Amino acid sequence: MTVITGPLLPIVVVDNAEHAEALGTALLDGGINQVEVTLRTEAAVEVIRRLAAIPELTVGAGTVLSATDVDRVTDAGAKFLISPGWDEKVHQSALDHGVPWFPGVATATELMTARSAGIKTVKLFPAAQLGGTAFIDALTAAFPGTTFLPSGGINIAEVPEYLRRPSVLAVGGSWIAGRSLIASGSFIEIEDSCRNAMRTLQ
Repeated sequence: MTVITGPLLPIVVVDNAEHAEALGTALLDGGINQVEVTLRTEAAVEVIRRLAAIPELTVGAGTVLSATDVDRVTDAGAKFLISPGWDEKVHQSALDHGVPWFPGVATATELMTARSAGIKTVKLFPAAQLGGTAFIDALTAAFPGTTFLPSGGINIAEVPEYLRRPSVLAVGGSWIAGRSLIASGSFIEIEDSCRNAMRTLQ
């Protein structure tokens, strides 16, 4: 089960919840209808709540580390959850809430843990440092039916090469809507970044 439908997944860090609505508008106007809000700031849950109120935008939570995190972000309206690694309590809480959870993997052993729990879509991080598309090809051969959300060290020029692989659901990146641009209210620049990123995929 997944709610991620577009090729690019912006991974954002937002320090001020007052920026949420403008960020959502910039993403949508730039052609992107999904976003991962990382739980790295005190404002993150409120940002999720505000973004989730925008009907056209699918909002997920990243850096989900505990069952308490799952409770908070699902109550705020998160439609999917992403973690840097495996945690059984997070897994069970996600099941209880009926929300898709994509744990991070970096090895075949970690992927086996996810697959044995019935999870077929995983975050691959840091993708570039792990071997990039060659590593994805190797994992896909060993674990057919797995889909990946690679992020980490991938630049826009490399995104099409990842997306040529049917096993890649979407490519994540913080460069699409950077923390400093959000903090400075540079939403026209963010819209342009989204539009330029989508244009490279055409």
